[in-house]
Amino acid sequence: MIRPPLTPLVASLPSFVPFVGPEAQERGRGAPFRARIGANESSFGPSPKVIAAMAGAAKDMWMYCDPDNHDLKAALAAHLGVGIGNVVIGEGIDGLLNLAVRMYAPAGAAVVTSLGAYPTFNFHVAGFGANLITVPYDRDRENLEGLADAVKRNAAPLVYLSNPDNPMGTWWEAGEIRRFVESVPETTMVLLDEAYGETGPASAQPALDVSRPNLITLRTFSKAYGLAGIRCGYAIGEAQAIRDFEKIRNHYGVNRMALVAGEAAIADQAWLKEVIGKVAAGRERIAAIARDNGLRPITSATNFVTIDCGADGAFALKVLKEMLARDVFIRKPMVPVLDRCIRVSVGLPHELDIFAEELPKALAAARAG
Repeated sequence: MIRPPLTPLVASLPSFVPFVGPEAQERGRGAPFRARIGANESSFGPSPKVIAAMAGAAKDMWMYCDPDNHDLKAALAAHLGVGIGNVVIGEGIDGLLNLAVRMYAPAGAAVVTSLGAYPTFNFHVAGFGANLITVPYDRDRENLEGLADAVKRNAAPLVYLSNPDNPMGTWWEAGEIRRFVESVPETTMVLLDEAYGETGPASAQPALDVSRPNLITLRTFSKAYGLAGIRCGYAIGEAQAIRDFEKIRNHYGVNRMALVAGEAAIADQAWLKEVIGKVAAGRERIAAIARDNGLRPITSATNFVTIDCGADGAFALKVLKEMLARDVFIRKPMVPVLDRCIRVSVGLPHELDIFAEELPKALAAARAG
């Protein structure tokens, strides 16, 4: 059959689905999960005030969104202590990563990230024809010195770093992040992903610097604010860098409901504080369950805990599959060394009860198998 040809770049890309979501897994299994603790969502949900604001706005969904995203940008700028011209809104951090790669990574250019870090960034790099350069983790943390060296060695125009980190939950203190940013060439754009910044220690979050042209900080409503389903994130940066986003972003990409929800979420910092406390308690619970089963939890600053299963990647994969078979949705890192672990999101108390009940059974079955 004759069909219109793809561009050579798109034709060269593999056909695969990067994430098999829990919904797809439930369809395949023919049954729902009893505990959904694998996608790093906030089981605590959004603020009741946010839910009320969304319900009140439902009648207005016949209108397009404000293409300037003005009210949410203004609320964020006031909350962050920056100018409105230092903020851009996007379809989650993922949408902003797509734009940043398009803006700063020409086809064939080197782009640096950590081996095993958030994989969606890698798909954007491949999708625009740049070359991914990866640096292995060092003792379960992203290797700042190694990333800086790779940037200089490859004259990379773009480098991606998350702090706190996914998938290990580890972090660097703010001073180390500042030194890293200062160590790379001024011609290299640093993408600093702070998706989990609210759940980490305040000492890990550098003060926002909107005077530096080569630093873009990325944050989201998906994690601590409990709004993963609305797909709304934002970037903070120097005014010209933000204006450059405006050249190519989808001005109607963030829907009206997301803008309403984001503004209401920023206004309810008391709810955010409450959720952060629940997340911290949940991390402690998961860590205790891991230790009770002879496993080593890695100290986390995120809304999940990564657990060292004490063997190799094949064994950790068996544990993962045994947990899925017991109706518990979790995930795991997949690159060598990191793949010895499973990753468990903070869930509601009854979900962590299920995790505690099923983990020893899954471990026993994995060892027997």
